[in-house]
Amino acid sequence: MDWQEHAIWWHVYPLGFVGDHGGLERLVPWLDHVLALGANGIALGPVFASETHGYDTVDHRRIDPRLGGDAEFDALVAAARERGVHVLLDGVFNHVGRGHWAFQDVLRNGPSSAYADWFRLRWTGGDEPDYDDFEGHHDLVALNHDTPAVADHVAEVMEHWLGRGVTGFRLDVAYAIPLAFWARVAGRVRAAHPGAYLMGEVIHGDYTAFVTEGKLDSVTQYELWKAIWSSLNDGNFYELAHALGRHDGFVELFAPWTFLGNHDVTRIASRLTDERHLAHAVTVLATVGGTPAVYAGDEHAFRGVKYDRAGGDDEIRPPFPDSPADLSPVGLPTFHLHQELLSVRRRHPWLHRSRTVVHHVANEALVYEQTDGEHRLLVALSTADTPLSVPAPDAREVLAGRADLGEPGHAGLDAAGWAVLAVDL
Repeated sequence: MDWQEHAIWWHVYPLGFVGDHGGLERLVPWLDHVLALGANGIALGPVFASETHGYDTVDHRRIDPRLGGDAEFDALVAAARERGVHVLLDGVFNHVGRGHWAFQDVLRNGPSSAYADWFRLRWTGGDEPDYDDFEGHHDLVALNHDTPAVADHVAEVMEHWLGRGVTGFRLDVAYAIPLAFWARVAGRVRAAHPGAYLMGEVIHGDYTAFVTEGKLDSVTQYELWKAIWSSLNDGNFYELAHALGRHDGFVELFAPWTFLGNHDVTRIASRLTDERHLAHAVTVLATVGGTPAVYAGDEHAFRGVKYDRAGGDDEIRPPFPDSPADLSPVGLPTFHLHQELLSVRRRHPWLHRSRTVVHHVANEALVYEQTDGEHRLLVALSTADTPLSVPAPDAREVLAGRADLGEPGHAGLDAAGWAVLAVDL
């Protein structure tokens, strides 16, 4: 799957993006924005029919009416394909909403329902069974992944939409589903669609097991996400250096899905205590091994805090204007920053599976090398409030950012400076 080497995703939460006026067709004018950013894929949050936020699916084969219908979906996929933009869907296969047709059949027909074994039910003599749910959310009914028919259903759903032109799936709450289930589904899906990209949401757990045993292509790299903003806020690049070492071990086996934000976390511009450090965060995203994703709006320094309460996602899932031209010019410097760094990424596709070597680390300075054995880049970061000279062995040219290379073997960085450097091979 050579296209994966070049994949850079723009991640959208559609139900928030379109707001109360319009469906998926409202994303079409943004496809050129995706390309201008430097990305070539659009990763969609839930688009299947659901009851509220998209993660309480009622029908995996139907587009949510709030997003239009089949015609709007097909038009978006066709417009993306014309521009060479991949489309990724969000597959919610750990649980369904209570309104899901299979669970409704259970409520109507009781233990004799043909779908009773699709769920982890306990019949207690009441009006309806007790059942396992997702992390205490009773409206989210957990599927029984030991039932072969559930694996068949999930594979059929994925095959259906892959046949409609999407490239792959983000697999929601993959960490809560047995690895054997994913292996069975992945094997069947790839038999029909060999190029399908399957990425699991794994917040915690053994990342590599989902690839080696679960047969997925990738998982979300939450370890690196946390280390980036935490090390910048704390003035502690040792944390990031440690995380890069862990990340390097993952890259040996697969290309992790790397990100600074998504629909579930506080936006990076709000998370960082010093806005100057946004450039450092984007630099790491653009240079380390993996498959980078930019959460829609982060490229314009959108703010938004995630709260643990009802409506706590609203700030991070806002409606967007009709076109990029309607965005405030206040965010343009951040957009240009993303363009500069993602341009480096596009010109060096080998970074996708590149390995990391940390050359220098201090509380306020970090220098690391990315290499695939044939190519090399150096990344130099400083959070110091005064100019700083850092080791930069063999550096010969500044590819992004600012650095003074007048002293051999060193790079002079501005206060809170950063640079991506070409080096002699």
